[in-house]
Amino acid sequence: MAKRPSRTALAGLVTSNLIIAAPLLAAPPEPLPADRLDWQPWGADRPADAVCRGRYVMPDYRLAPPPEGQVTSEADSGEYGAEGETRLSGQVVLRRGDTQLEAPRVNLPASRDRVQAEGPVALRDRNLLVRGDAAEFSLESDAASIDTAHYVAHEQRLRGDAVRLARLEDGRYRLREASFTTCEPGSELWRLVGNDILLDREQGFGTAKHARLEVGHVPVFYWPWVRFPLDERRQTGFLWPTLGATGSGLDYSQPFYWNIAPDQDATLTPRWISDRGLLLGGEYRYLFPSDAGTIEGAYIADDKRAGDEASNGSRLANGDERWYLDFRHAGRFDERTDYRLRYGAASDGAYFDDFGRDFAEQDTDHLSRLARLDYRGDVWRLQAKAQGYQRLDDPLKEGDKPFYRLPSLDARARWSQDGGLYQEWASNLTYFWRDVNTDEDGLYDFRDGRRRIPLREAANGTRLRLDPAVGWRFDESWGFLEPRVELAHRSYDLDYGDRETPNTDTPSLTVPVTSIDGGLVFERDLDVGGGAYRQTLEPRLNYAYVPAEDQSEFPDFDTGERNFSWQQLWSPDRFSGGDRVGDLNRLSYGVESRLLEDASGRERLSLGLGQALYFEDRHIDMAGDPDTLPRDEDSYEYYDATRDRSPLVTRLNWRLSDEWRTRWQWLYDDKESRTEQASWDLQYRADAGHVLNLGYRWQLQGFDVSEDDFEDRLGYNREEFDVSGAYRVGPQVDLIGRFVYDNTNDRSLEQMAGVQWNDCCYGLQLVWREWVDDEGTANTIEDDTTDRGFFLRFVFKGLGGIGGDAASYFDGAVPGYRSTAFGAR
Repeated sequence: MAKRPSRTALAGLVTSNLIIAAPLLAAPPEPLPADRLDWQPWGADRPADAVCRGRYVMPDYRLAPPPEGQVTSEADSGEYGAEGETRLSGQVVLRRGDTQLEAPRVNLPASRDRVQAEGPVALRDRNLLVRGDAAEFSLESDAASIDTAHYVAHEQRLRGDAVRLARLEDGRYRLREASFTTCEPGSELWRLVGNDILLDREQGFGTAKHARLEVGHVPVFYWPWVRFPLDERRQTGFLWPTLGATGSGLDYSQPFYWNIAPDQDATLTPRWISDRGLLLGGEYRYLFPSDAGTIEGAYIADDKRAGDEASNGSRLANGDERWYLDFRHAGRFDERTDYRLRYGAASDGAYFDDFGRDFAEQDTDHLSRLARLDYRGDVWRLQAKAQGYQRLDDPLKEGDKPFYRLPSLDARARWSQDGGLYQEWASNLTYFWRDVNTDEDGLYDFRDGRRRIPLREAANGTRLRLDPAVGWRFDESWGFLEPRVELAHRSYDLDYGDRETPNTDTPSLTVPVTSIDGGLVFERDLDVGGGAYRQTLEPRLNYAYVPAEDQSEFPDFDTGERNFSWQQLWSPDRFSGGDRVGDLNRLSYGVESRLLEDASGRERLSLGLGQALYFEDRHIDMAGDPDTLPRDEDSYEYYDATRDRSPLVTRLNWRLSDEWRTRWQWLYDDKESRTEQASWDLQYRADAGHVLNLGYRWQLQGFDVSEDDFEDRLGYNREEFDVSGAYRVGPQVDLIGRFVYDNTNDRSLEQMAGVQWNDCCYGLQLVWREWVDDEGTANTIEDDTTDRGFFLRFVFKGLGGIGGDAASYFDGAVPGYRSTAFGAR
């Protein structure tokens, strides 16, 4: 498998020495102090999540609104000229509609069509303040112009300065030699400077010509033309680029966002990888009243390193074209009927290993394909689907190719009568298909050897599954009783192709599945620490009987054996999927005690202890032979099939307080005096945003029987420690970390450390991650590889950001944590 490159997302292109010419020399005026910009520092009423030291507050108008189309005024003194002009002085205030002009001296010509003001002037208009040295204001339209202007848009939390600001008749604002920033007054962390900036508050975007981005007054990026958002509305334009570095070259991506319509958008991303070539990626999204979907993909016509990075046995060669496509759609016809479509495909199994999909580079091990129709009625639930997926391994073993369901038809229903009697119907008809190339003995070449596909995985064919059931449920507050009989029917029509086999093409069976489940509920009032609680004591018995029927000629399309757990104590199903009906003659017994808050009924504590007694050995495994047991009598599989009692299962869920909670499950073999599986989790989650997770996992070698492939089974005891947490230093800073340690092999499986900084006008995510990839062979560590990545995202609020968002990865890596949204407050 190809080695994933280490990637670094850099903060744009550092271009302080890129171009130094006249367009870059725009020099806006120096900004005004905060008290001249309607800025009010927070006092005792500061919100807990505020990241700014204050907010913009527009004061009330000094004059009442005049009749439409008219102007009202207020001044200390006034005089009329010989030619009809009017000169006002002192504290002059004029208002027309939502526009108010304040100045010490104002001149009105005889035509009364405009106002000329001498500064300092202040122009207010719908949560906008503009201050300047001089202004001209039309009384017939919305046009105005101000020299040496300083502006604030209160709702958008942006401000700036301009040599000249003009409000156009259509309501837009044009600024010459101007700046734009969302940083609070007194902060010059970043600003956009341009010769010609156009702000359209109605449409929610701005444009700038010959613009440069300054960080701390240092130019770091230049655009001949740039479009940027003024609010949360989506805007067409270039997004911030991402510059990556690998051991062999540079990786540059330049996304372009297209806001097609309110319900549609697209992103096109040309990506230049110096040692591979040009990769063109894209994503199209739509959201209609009853339908929504996404189409994404990427294509490179000539990958110069495809063969150099390929694994042993891969058919990739230098110069190959490579691509992927992923289409997702969901919709509904009415309230009861909906559908889903999904189609994913890639040129080869190593595409995402070589080109990645996100920062976390978590395993993209398959691409799904699905067409599904669902109907939910009052009694019946119907489903029709065609389903499959492309497994992304390179090279891909024939035996690892997935089965497709072409199609799968499912029908379920339930009828209930007074008195507790009920009937259930469950049926499924599926045609399973996959394309494998083997000889008549099931052998195929793989890398340097020969592999064989097991006979039970060699056929394509149809499976009919019928599971009708009848039962009776007696349910009272003090207990319940539920006898149930289910008839499990399986029948097949198989095609082995050229494979030589003595098996029949039409095996079938019908097996009764009988169970009786019952329990009692005892309650008492309890006072704990001055709080009123109800404590329950709930003993439970469950008996299940399933006879052993020959299934040795049955295929394995979608089946796996379940691991033992608390839930398995009460279930008669030993297998997932539909190709095996496990024999069982078992009595489970257990007791659970719960502590409920009497006022709300919320569960504070649940403690359960249970075990199962087996009256017969379990002969049915994936081989399906009722007359044999696992061959290796020293193996855990043989021991588990012949033991007369299960491990003791202890389960604890405890909410210690509103902040602390713990979960624990322990499977202990009281016969061999050993722990078979143990898991323990402790979580702290505070209202302030702090999160701490402590986890422990122990698993005996051979315990996990869910994977039938030997390469996917652990060949050693598993003991792991998992520590993760997030500490919210304040509204501005989150510290995030995770460490997973494999104590069995004395190595770390994952390390992650990151910081999120959410300031008034910018946001920062900085993360380092290192993790182990087992390369698809969990039973050995010799071929494991260590991958690592460094991630940087920088967001200039109101302008855009650099790098991809890692918030979803943080939320998954640290359970209980919710990433801070980069929104100015």
